[in-house]
Amino acid sequence: MSAPGRPKREPSLGEAAAKRLEGRSSAAPGRPKHESSLGEAAAKRLEGRSSAAPGRPKHESSLGEAAAKRLEGRPVNMAGAVVLLDWPAPYVARLRINRPDKRNAIDYAVRQGLIDYLTQLQGDSGFRALVLGGVGGIFSAGGDIPSMVGLDPAGARTRMRHAHELCRLVAQLRVPVVSAFESASTGAAVGLALLGDEIIMGRGARVLFPFLRLGLAPDWGQLLSLPRRVGLPAARRLLTRDGPVLAAEAEQLGLADQVCDDDAVMTTAIERAEVLAALPALAYGQMKQRLNHPSATLAEEFDREEDDQAACLCGPDFREGYQAFREKRQPVFLPGRPART
Repeated sequence: MSAPGRPKREPSLGEAAAKRLEGRSSAAPGRPKHESSLGEAAAKRLEGRSSAAPGRPKHESSLGEAAAKRLEGRPVNMAGAVVLLDWPAPYVARLRINRPDKRNAIDYAVRQGLIDYLTQLQGDSGFRALVLGGVGGIFSAGGDIPSMVGLDPAGARTRMRHAHELCRLVAQLRVPVVSAFESASTGAAVGLALLGDEIIMGRGARVLFPFLRLGLAPDWGQLLSLPRRVGLPAARRLLTRDGPVLAAEAEQLGLADQVCDDDAVMTTAIERAEVLAALPALAYGQMKQRLNHPSATLAEEFDREEDDQAACLCGPDFREGYQAFREKRQPVFLPGRPART
């Protein structure tokens, strides 16, 4: 994009590559005049120019800035980052989407930020539970719809593969994942939460499935995860209805595990994650994987059970559990408390 007064120039390598990856032309119809694409923003950083578009706060990280920061070896979690990581309780990591001006809609930058942090967290021995949420009292408005416009088939597939990379990371986590449904939770954001373990929802919150109204099929694994949670007939009704799912119905259906006051959703989610984090990590991870991936036969289940229980019986958590049983006290499966900020 040529800035006012700047001679028109040929696209840089970063711009061209990003445009090919996103499947868009260099001037996609319907793109806001000042919206920087991945390549434009990345190229500007790499070429030493500012990527801040008119009207964008000076320090708000765009997709391209985040990509450039990763290339340059700098952390993405800084002022203006679209995903925030903190540790609100011992052993509990929290990832929040930070796009309050867009109701925490999920675009490429958010997906990549979540992927980066989840990859980082998997190597952290102090990571025993995860809370997913959003800033500003809202979970997420779902996928960033304007960024879906103008894709060609290759770009559409690239977008879905990127989303699936994130989905797999969440689904394969062996630690508890608790999602905080504040205000509105829509589309892709619901799909992300359904790949976790528990959902805490505010009394005034609502869940929306807008896919069919947009001419899209449900994605982010929801045609598998939603029927598993609420049953096939209920899932069909939810996905085809026009209005939102309110908290009372969500709890009745099993879509929400717990409903609480609106101003207590995040606190309740953190407290629940802290309780789950205190469970024996090996046994919980085994249980989660086998519930998420059921055995096809009883014989297969017995084989998996033998492997899992043999590991538990010979491990430190069982020794602690047995000692606590003999001493008539609560078992302590956590190591030393980590210092987190």
